[in-house]
Amino acid sequence: MKALAFLLAVLSVPAVGFSQWLHYPTEGVPKNADGTPDLTAPAPKMPDGKPDFSGLWRPGKRMPCKTSSGQSVECNTELGGGPLGRNLGAELPGGLPYQPWAADLRKVRSAENSVDDPHVRCLPDNPPRAWQLPHLTKAIHTQKLLVLLYEINAMYRQIFIDGRPMPDDPNPAWNGYSTAKWDGDALVVQTVGFRDALWIDTGGSPMSDAAKMTERIRRPNFGTLEIDITIDDPKTYTRPFTVKSTQTIMLDTELMDEFCLENEKSWQRMEAVRPKR
Repeated sequence: MKALAFLLAVLSVPAVGFSQWLHYPTEGVPKNADGTPDLTAPAPKMPDGKPDFSGLWRPGKRMPCKTSSGQSVECNTELGGGPLGRNLGAELPGGLPYQPWAADLRKVRSAENSVDDPHVRCLPDNPPRAWQLPHLTKAIHTQKLLVLLYEINAMYRQIFIDGRPMPDDPNPAWNGYSTAKWDGDALVVQTVGFRDALWIDTGGSPMSDAAKMTERIRRPNFGTLEIDITIDDPKTYTRPFTVKSTQTIMLDTELMDEFCLENEKSWQRMEAVRPKR
Protein backbone atom coordinates (compact mmCIF):
# COMPACT_ATOMS: atom_id res chain seq x y z
CA MET A 1 0.00 0.00 0.00
CA LYS A 2 2.87 2.37 0.78
CA ALA A 3 4.39 1.61 -2.61
CA LEU A 4 1.06 2.26 -4.31
CA ALA A 5 0.62 5.55 -2.46
CA PHE A 6 4.13 6.64 -3.48
CA LEU A 7 3.45 5.77 -7.13
CA LEU A 8 0.20 7.73 -7.14
CA ALA A 9 1.97 10.71 -5.59
CA VAL A 10 4.65 10.62 -8.30
CA LEU A 11 2.09 10.32 -11.09
CA SER A 12 0.15 13.29 -9.71
CA VAL A 13 3.11 15.65 -10.22
CA PRO A 14 2.70 17.74 -13.41
CA ALA A 15 4.60 16.26 -16.36
CA VAL A 16 6.55 19.49 -16.86
CA GLY A 17 8.53 18.59 -13.75
CA PHE A 18 10.14 15.71 -15.64
CA SER A 19 10.76 17.42 -18.96
CA GLN A 20 14.25 18.82 -18.32
CA TRP A 21 12.79 22.30 -18.89
CA LEU A 22 12.07 21.48 -22.55
CA HIS A 23 9.17 23.91 -22.56
CA TYR A 24 10.40 26.47 -20.05
CA PRO A 25 10.14 30.01 -21.50
CA THR A 26 13.42 31.64 -22.48
CA GLU A 27 13.92 34.89 -20.60
CA GLY A 28 14.34 38.23 -22.37
CA VAL A 29 13.03 37.27 -25.81
CA PRO A 30 11.90 40.34 -27.83
CA LYS A 31 8.35 40.06 -29.11
CA ASN A 32 6.44 41.18 -32.19
CA ALA A 33 3.13 42.95 -31.82
CA ASP A 34 1.31 39.60 -32.07
CA GLY A 35 3.38 38.13 -29.24
CA THR A 36 5.60 35.91 -31.40
CA PRO A 37 9.41 36.05 -30.95
CA ASP A 38 11.08 38.83 -32.92
CA LEU A 39 14.24 37.08 -34.08
CA THR A 40 15.28 40.10 -36.17
CA ALA A 41 15.40 42.40 -33.13
CA PRO A 42 18.81 43.82 -32.14
CA ALA A 43 21.22 41.42 -30.49
CA PRO A 44 21.51 41.66 -26.70
CA LYS A 45 24.55 43.48 -25.34
CA MET A 46 26.99 42.79 -22.53
CA PRO A 47 27.88 45.52 -19.99
CA ASP A 48 30.76 46.69 -22.18
CA GLY A 49 28.43 47.15 -25.17
CA LYS A 50 29.67 44.13 -27.11
CA PRO A 51 27.18 41.58 -28.50
CA ASP A 52 26.23 38.81 -26.12
CA PHE A 53 26.38 35.40 -27.85
CA SER A 54 24.64 33.59 -24.98
CA GLY A 55 21.88 31.23 -26.02
CA LEU A 56 21.09 27.81 -27.44
CA TRP A 57 22.13 27.42 -31.09
CA ARG A 58 21.71 24.95 -33.93
CA PRO A 59 22.74 24.99 -37.62
CA GLY A 60 20.81 27.63 -39.53
CA LYS A 61 20.86 25.57 -42.73
CA ARG A 62 19.81 21.99 -42.07
CA MET A 63 19.86 18.80 -44.07
CA PRO A 64 16.39 17.29 -44.57
CA CYS A 65 15.47 14.16 -42.67
CA LYS A 66 14.75 10.88 -44.44
CA THR A 67 11.69 8.66 -44.05
CA SER A 68 11.96 4.87 -43.98
CA SER A 69 11.26 4.91 -47.72
CA GLY A 70 14.10 7.37 -48.39
CA GLN A 71 11.88 10.41 -48.94
CA SER A 72 13.30 13.79 -47.85
CA VAL A 73 11.05 15.62 -45.40
CA GLU A 74 11.36 18.58 -43.06
CA CYS A 75 12.86 17.50 -39.76
CA ASN A 76 10.52 17.53 -36.77
CA THR A 77 11.79 16.04 -33.52
CA GLU A 78 15.21 15.56 -35.12
CA LEU A 79 17.13 18.82 -35.52
CA GLY A 80 18.97 17.97 -38.70
CA GLY A 81 22.67 18.71 -39.16
CA GLY A 82 24.12 21.43 -41.36
CA PRO A 83 24.97 20.65 -45.01
CA LEU A 84 28.64 21.44 -44.39
CA GLY A 85 28.76 18.61 -41.88
CA ARG A 86 29.16 16.06 -44.65
CA ASN A 87 31.62 18.12 -46.69
CA LEU A 88 32.99 21.33 -45.21
CA GLY A 89 33.99 22.52 -48.68
CA ALA A 90 30.63 21.84 -50.33
CA GLU A 91 30.03 25.53 -51.04
CA LEU A 92 33.62 26.39 -52.05
CA PRO A 93 34.36 26.65 -55.79
CA GLY A 94 36.44 23.60 -56.56
CA GLY A 95 35.98 22.20 -53.04
CA LEU A 96 38.62 21.99 -50.34
CA PRO A 97 42.23 22.50 -51.57
CA TYR A 98 43.65 19.17 -50.39
CA GLN A 99 47.30 18.25 -50.56
CA PRO A 100 47.51 15.03 -52.67
CA TRP A 101 48.04 12.80 -49.63
CA ALA A 102 45.07 14.42 -47.84
CA ALA A 103 42.80 13.87 -50.84
CA ASP A 104 43.78 10.18 -50.84
CA LEU A 105 43.17 9.92 -47.10
CA ARG A 106 39.72 11.45 -47.45
CA LYS A 107 38.80 8.81 -50.06
CA VAL A 108 39.83 6.04 -47.70
CA ARG A 109 38.01 7.61 -44.75
CA SER A 110 34.80 8.12 -46.70
CA ALA A 111 34.76 4.56 -48.00
CA GLU A 112 31.62 2.59 -47.29
CA ASN A 113 31.59 0.96 -43.85
CA SER A 114 34.59 2.96 -42.64
CA VAL A 115 34.55 3.14 -38.84
CA ASP A 116 37.56 5.39 -38.32
CA ASP A 117 35.34 8.43 -37.79
CA PRO A 118 35.84 9.60 -34.17
CA HIS A 119 32.14 10.51 -34.03
CA VAL A 120 31.19 6.90 -34.86
CA ARG A 121 33.53 5.68 -32.14
CA CYS A 122 32.04 8.06 -29.55
CA LEU A 123 35.18 10.18 -29.38
CA PRO A 124 35.05 14.00 -29.20
CA ASP A 125 33.89 16.11 -32.14
CA ASN A 126 36.56 18.74 -32.65
CA PRO A 127 35.89 22.21 -34.07
CA PRO A 128 34.82 23.33 -36.58
CA ARG A 129 32.79 20.15 -36.93
CA ALA A 130 30.58 20.73 -33.91
CA TRP A 131 28.96 23.79 -35.56
CA GLN A 132 27.37 21.48 -38.16
CA LEU A 133 26.21 18.54 -36.06
CA PRO A 134 22.48 17.90 -35.35
CA HIS A 135 22.93 18.76 -31.68
CA LEU A 136 22.43 21.96 -29.72
CA THR A 137 25.29 24.20 -28.62
CA LYS A 138 24.81 26.35 -25.52
CA ALA A 139 26.89 29.54 -25.44
CA ILE A 140 27.60 31.16 -22.08
CA HIS A 141 29.24 34.52 -22.71
CA THR A 142 30.98 36.86 -20.29
CA GLN A 143 33.34 39.74 -20.98
CA LYS A 144 36.40 37.51 -20.44
CA LEU A 145 35.21 34.05 -21.45
CA LEU A 146 32.98 32.36 -24.00
CA VAL A 147 32.04 28.79 -23.05
CA LEU A 148 30.43 26.46 -25.56
CA LEU A 149 28.57 23.47 -24.12
CA TYR A 150 27.81 20.73 -26.61
CA GLU A 151 24.77 18.53 -26.14
CA ILE A 152 26.48 15.31 -27.20
CA ASN A 153 28.75 13.57 -24.70
CA ALA A 154 28.76 16.61 -22.37
CA MET A 155 31.61 18.19 -24.33
CA TYR A 156 32.72 21.77 -23.77
CA ARG A 157 35.06 24.37 -25.25
CA GLN A 158 36.59 27.46 -23.60
CA ILE A 159 37.41 30.62 -25.58
CA PHE A 160 39.38 33.09 -23.46
CA ILE A 161 38.87 36.84 -24.06
CA ASP A 162 41.10 37.95 -21.18
CA GLY A 163 44.24 38.82 -23.16
CA ARG A 164 46.22 35.71 -22.28
CA PRO A 165 48.83 34.48 -24.80
CA MET A 166 48.70 31.11 -26.50
CA PRO A 167 50.52 28.35 -24.61
CA ASP A 168 54.15 27.96 -25.68
CA ASP A 169 54.17 24.18 -25.91
CA PRO A 170 50.56 22.98 -25.77
CA ASN A 171 49.63 19.37 -25.21
CA PRO A 172 47.77 18.44 -28.44
CA ALA A 173 44.04 18.57 -27.80
CA TRP A 174 40.78 17.69 -29.57
CA ASN A 175 39.52 21.28 -29.22
CA GLY A 176 42.88 23.01 -29.38
CA TYR A 177 43.48 26.19 -27.36
CA SER A 178 41.39 29.28 -28.12
CA THR A 179 41.86 32.97 -27.41
CA ALA A 180 39.86 35.86 -28.85
CA LYS A 181 39.80 39.60 -29.41
CA TRP A 182 37.07 41.95 -30.56
CA ASP A 183 37.17 43.59 -33.98
CA GLY A 184 34.21 45.94 -33.79
CA ASP A 185 31.17 43.75 -33.17
CA ALA A 186 32.96 40.58 -34.36
CA LEU A 187 34.75 38.26 -31.95
CA VAL A 188 37.85 36.91 -33.70
CA VAL A 189 38.82 33.54 -32.22
CA GLN A 190 42.25 32.00 -32.84
CA THR A 191 42.72 28.29 -32.13
CA VAL A 192 45.95 26.25 -32.28
CA GLY A 193 47.35 23.16 -30.59
CA PHE A 194 45.11 20.57 -32.24
CA ARG A 195 45.75 16.85 -32.19
CA ASP A 196 46.96 15.35 -35.44
CA ALA A 197 44.76 13.45 -37.93
CA LEU A 198 41.44 15.06 -36.92
CA TRP A 199 38.23 15.00 -38.98
CA ILE A 200 36.57 18.31 -39.91
CA ASP A 201 33.54 16.71 -41.57
CA THR A 202 31.81 13.36 -41.88
CA GLY A 203 33.36 12.86 -45.31
CA GLY A 204 36.74 12.45 -43.66
CA SER A 205 38.47 15.73 -44.60
CA PRO A 206 41.57 15.80 -42.37
CA MET A 207 43.13 18.48 -40.20
CA SER A 208 46.64 18.21 -38.78
CA ASP A 209 48.49 19.40 -35.70
CA ALA A 210 49.89 22.25 -37.84
CA ALA A 211 46.46 23.80 -38.27
CA LYS A 212 45.49 27.27 -37.14
CA MET A 213 41.77 28.01 -37.13
CA THR A 214 40.23 31.49 -37.08
CA GLU A 215 36.53 31.98 -36.35
CA ARG A 216 34.97 35.39 -36.86
CA ILE A 217 31.69 35.34 -34.91
CA ARG A 218 28.96 37.98 -35.21
CA ARG A 219 25.42 38.26 -33.91
CA PRO A 220 23.66 40.54 -36.41
CA ASN A 221 20.30 40.15 -34.68
CA PHE A 222 18.67 38.34 -31.77
CA GLY A 223 18.12 35.06 -33.60
CA THR A 224 21.31 34.58 -35.63
CA LEU A 225 25.03 33.88 -35.28
CA GLU A 226 27.22 34.32 -38.35
CA ILE A 227 30.57 32.48 -38.27
CA ASP A 228 33.33 32.78 -40.87
CA ILE A 229 35.72 29.85 -40.34
CA THR A 230 39.23 30.00 -41.81
CA ILE A 231 41.55 27.00 -41.64
CA ASP A 232 45.24 27.50 -42.36
CA ASP A 233 46.84 24.04 -42.39
CA PRO A 234 49.82 23.96 -44.81
CA LYS A 235 50.51 20.34 -43.90
CA THR A 236 47.10 19.26 -45.23
CA TYR A 237 45.87 21.95 -47.67
CA THR A 238 47.56 23.90 -50.45
CA ARG A 239 46.21 27.22 -49.18
CA PRO A 240 44.04 28.64 -46.37
CA PHE A 241 40.29 28.50 -47.01
CA THR A 242 37.22 30.14 -45.45
CA VAL A 243 33.69 28.77 -45.12
CA LYS A 244 30.61 30.54 -43.81
CA SER A 245 28.27 29.04 -41.23
CA THR A 246 25.03 30.33 -39.72
CA GLN A 247 23.47 29.36 -36.41
CA THR A 248 19.82 29.89 -35.42
CA ILE A 249 18.68 30.39 -31.83
CA MET A 250 16.51 27.78 -30.11
CA LEU A 251 13.94 29.09 -27.62
CA ASP A 252 12.01 27.57 -24.72
CA THR A 253 14.18 24.46 -24.47
CA GLU A 254 17.40 23.18 -22.89
CA LEU A 255 20.27 20.76 -23.41
CA MET A 256 19.53 17.08 -22.86
CA ASP A 257 21.72 14.14 -21.95
CA GLU A 258 23.03 12.44 -25.07
CA PHE A 259 25.88 10.01 -24.41
CA CYS A 260 27.09 8.04 -27.39
CA LEU A 261 28.73 5.34 -25.29
CA GLU A 262 25.60 4.50 -23.32
CA ASN A 263 24.88 0.90 -24.39
CA GLU A 264 26.68 1.54 -27.68
CA LYS A 265 27.14 -1.71 -29.67
CA SER A 266 27.32 -0.56 -33.30
CA TRP A 267 31.05 0.11 -33.52
CA GLN A 268 32.03 -3.41 -32.50
CA ARG A 269 29.80 -4.86 -35.22
CA MET A 270 31.04 -2.45 -37.89
CA GLU A 271 34.67 -3.23 -37.03
CA ALA A 272 34.32 -6.57 -38.78
CA VAL A 273 33.63 -4.89 -42.13
CA ARG A 274 36.40 -2.28 -41.97
CA PRO A 275 37.72 -1.78 -45.54
CA LYS A 276 41.24 -3.00 -46.18
CA ARG A 277 43.96 -0.33 -46.51
